[in-house]
Amino acid sequence: MANQLCIVLDFGGQYNQLIARRVRECGVYCEIKRFDTPIDEIKALDPKGIIFTGGPNSVYDETSPHISKEIFDIGVPILGICYGCQLMAYTLGGTVESCEKSEYGKIEVTHTGSGVLFGGVPEKSVVWMSHTDYVSRLPEGFTVTAHSDDCPCAAFENKERKLHAVQFHPEVTHSQFGREILHNFLYDVCGFTGDWVMDDFIETTVAKLREQIGDKKVILGLSGGVDSSVAAGLLSRAVGKQLTCVFVDQGLMRKDEGDFVEETFTKLFDMNFVRVNCKDKFLKELKGVTDPEQKRKIIGTEFYNVFWNKIREEGAQGFFAQGTIYPDRIESGKGAKAGQGSTAVIKTHHNMVKMPDDIKFEGTIEPLADLFKDEVRAVGEKLGIPHELVWRQPFPGPGLGVRIIGEITEEKIKILQEADAVFRDEIHKCGIESELKQFFAVLPDVHTVGVMGDHRTYDHLIAIRAVTIDDFMTADWARIPYDVLARVSNRLCNEVDHVNRVVYDITSKPPGTVEWE
Repeated sequence: MANQLCIVLDFGGQYNQLIARRVRECGVYCEIKRFDTPIDEIKALDPKGIIFTGGPNSVYDETSPHISKEIFDIGVPILGICYGCQLMAYTLGGTVESCEKSEYGKIEVTHTGSGVLFGGVPEKSVVWMSHTDYVSRLPEGFTVTAHSDDCPCAAFENKERKLHAVQFHPEVTHSQFGREILHNFLYDVCGFTGDWVMDDFIETTVAKLREQIGDKKVILGLSGGVDSSVAAGLLSRAVGKQLTCVFVDQGLMRKDEGDFVEETFTKLFDMNFVRVNCKDKFLKELKGVTDPEQKRKIIGTEFYNVFWNKIREEGAQGFFAQGTIYPDRIESGKGAKAGQGSTAVIKTHHNMVKMPDDIKFEGTIEPLADLFKDEVRAVGEKLGIPHELVWRQPFPGPGLGVRIIGEITEEKIKILQEADAVFRDEIHKCGIESELKQFFAVLPDVHTVGVMGDHRTYDHLIAIRAVTIDDFMTADWARIPYDVLARVSNRLCNEVDHVNRVVYDITSKPPGTVEWE
């Protein structure tokens, strides 16, 4: 990928990963780096384009993240977005001031017709603004290419130096022609050829894995989720029986899911598959526990105890493999590779946990570490992994343990598995599955009075939850048609033992969260 790399320099913007995704959707490979990555390291990477992200700071504040003026002289095209736009102007001698009237949300901008970024874009269009500062005076050599009623420099450029900036966010869906603007920068300014395709990634990655692993063994922790499954598929293609996948089934998966995972990987791929069934152990540890954080801690601790004990039995030889993907590295503070510093820690991911000191592997292999979730799914489809697994509903690490409120018992697990299966079946049948980000059933610790066959019942209430999610990491409750909800309710009360009432959760995020615990 020599000279076909776009670097996204992160200045603390909330949309840094979204920018990278949009770039890759244009067929261009990119990586996110910290804003303080040394210039020499950026030069060594030989990028064909650089994008500055937005950020929450003011450039005229000395404590805000800044960048050396030298980066504008290395001959690489640069696009500044929001804070990155202001930073470009400020660093090169322009003036940035606080807005008299801040711009938030959808704003109409008008472009001059001369800007390279606006090729094929209507003169007036709606973009997404989110700023309290603005560029009041441009640096020498720059010209305005777009404005809004309250922002005289909504976009500007120095065409000769290939430096471009926009005050708005072209990466979000609310910017009508944002993708076209990014495409124009990548192709018309930077000259990318757009050869970032999954077939090339698979071929290159398999070859690298074979070279790295040689004749040694590899052990992978297989959760049955998308990431670990695709990692397993790549490793199987690369080294076959040298790979051992350890699958811990703690009894908190969805109905028949453990069997589905085992059948898929034993039939589809050439590998050693080890399944550890340990439901009874987990139920014993969870007996009498009702606090959600304590349940999470017990489930997580026991999972890794079982997993690492099995690894000890198998023998910690060769390499350890994980399904880590790029957002995991960024959020866990490991976005930068060796010698490049690290990103801020947002949260530690389950697949980035330190292994016990007594277990010694030659190294860790993360074949998906540079991919985003949508790209991982694309690789999975290319590898022939079943659609149901590649597009598997997001599932929390503790499994149904966070969807059973109160104490977890075998009876409750059975009820929730059956209820969740009915709900998912109806959503699939009505054809709206692809419109929903997540949908699942919850078993609150609630009993209600009901009437069935002229008899009084006092049984469980089932809550169903379905959400849609946009680019802003919020969730809205899904408007499932009433007739579908009616069928779901009818089936749950008639087909699932000990259920006599159904409610639909219509809470958005915020104030609620997607999961109940």
